[in-house]
Amino acid sequence: MAGGGQLARMTQQAAIGLGVSLRVLAAAPDDAAAKAVSDVRVGDDRARDDLLAFAKGCDVVTFDHEHVPGPHIREVEAAGVPCRPGPDALAHAQDKLVMRDRLSALGVPCPTYARVPESAPLEFVEEFAREHGRPVVLKAVRGGYDGKGVWIVDGADGAGGDLVRRLAGEGVALMAERHVPFRRELAALVARSPYGQGAAYPVVETVQEGGICTEVISPAPGLPDDAAAEAQRLALTIAAELGVVGLLAVELFETDEGLLVNELAMRPHNSGHWTIEGARTSQFEQHLRSVLDLPLGSTEPTARYTVMANVLGGDDPDVYSRYFHVMARDPAVKVHMYGKESRPGRKIGHVTALGDDLADVRERARHAADYLRWGRKAKHDPDGRRS
Repeated sequence: MAGGGQLARMTQQAAIGLGVSLRVLAAAPDDAAAKAVSDVRVGDDRARDDLLAFAKGCDVVTFDHEHVPGPHIREVEAAGVPCRPGPDALAHAQDKLVMRDRLSALGVPCPTYARVPESAPLEFVEEFAREHGRPVVLKAVRGGYDGKGVWIVDGADGAGGDLVRRLAGEGVALMAERHVPFRRELAALVARSPYGQGAAYPVVETVQEGGICTEVISPAPGLPDDAAAEAQRLALTIAAELGVVGLLAVELFETDEGLLVNELAMRPHNSGHWTIEGARTSQFEQHLRSVLDLPLGSTEPTARYTVMANVLGGDDPDVYSRYFHVMARDPAVKVHMYGKESRPGRKIGHVTALGDDLADVRERARHAADYLRWGRKAKHDPDGRRS
């Protein structure tokens, strides 16, 4: 697995159970996965030579992020090592315009979008705002995650204009999208093997704060059965049409007009961490099964509701001293820490709670995540956002 973050770290746990030897290409010896995997190669996964040297002797190469350059992946495959997902599929998670163009050609519902031309970007953004309404969502075509690379502007005047000028001056390729008035955000996680077998997990609701996912609820409460089936159908169709091998997370907007696809991720995903305890087969085991072309595992839930809450770094980095309260208060809550340095707002772990009463399960997960962050319980508004 190229990339040494928490996704590779949690994939190692699944690899142990399957008897699979996992090798990780980490940027530094103290990366999250490097602390947990025995076969670690330190190098730059975006550097051709490092990637080729890492791949030698591997049966298959996969990724814990989307940023490995496509030409380098092609060279690995030319050297006889299959990469899953392959570069043609991965391009749709690396380039938002490539993704939007292909999904639109397939008839997949997406927000209205357009490339911002390098010439006269301010005039274009203002024209887009007049035609499709304000505010306008600006996105970096490549890169960006957890709210990075996404900006909401009213148009080309004032702060919006200053932002467009700065990004254009830095050579950042931009696209504009209509700001969608959505009810909530959902995610559909599916897996696909080289054989063509597919499997879909229950559709979940994701709660976002400042562009960062803070909570995942499985299954998405109140989602009609036909809408859930449609989200799963969309995700499986996209996986097949794009030739995805491994996991595919499809992030969705639920709107008054139906579902719209927001983003794609071709790897284990934050919206699937709940599956470690909440499904018969975790997303990490499923990803390994997929890329190794093994029969896929059951996605059946283990409880009526599962809630995953991300643990973010707070002002006090001593998270572990707060284990006593969290574990004594609720022995059934599962704590997963990533071995990452605690910094304010950084994802350093997650907690999972399961049960039959959704309100109770959410409160338990939130309390544990809040206490690990701050040493106290935070207040939440009715939508679940901390205040």
